Amino acid sequence: MKIAISTDSGKVCAHFGRAPEFTFITIENSEIIEKVVLPNPGHTVGSIPKFLSEQGANYIIAGGMGRRAVEFFNQYNIEVISGVEGAIDEVTKEFINGTLEGSEGICTPGAGKGYGIDKIHTEADDNQDHHH
Repeated sequence: MKIAISTDSGKVCAHFGRAPEFTFITIENSEIIEKVVLPNPGHTVGSIPKFLSEQGANYIIAGGMGRRAVEFFNQYNIEVISGVEGAIDEVTKEFINGTLEGSEGICTPGAGKGYGIDKIHTEADDNQDHHH
């Protein structure tokens, strides 16, 4: 699994589109396998979701994001966790532990708090939850 985090100076950037870079973290068996930082490819409409998809991201963790951006990420099957702040390493640890909290849950309405590995739902759940 790969998470992408909108990054500014080692912390979650307040707005994903203005992030100078994105940190891509590959996680296997609750361990960090790889961490790569790449520059923001530019903020044309839909370019960042496409870029993150090309990098293989399953999740985008960001400070803030508009509804239209969320819809673009959903088209690429990238789950959005927004309303997050803090240092990249701490946010990653919380994600792995299933304790990461975002202020705007884009997942299943009413699912409550906590994002991360032990909160992942199946594709069958996805097919029932999303409205296209």
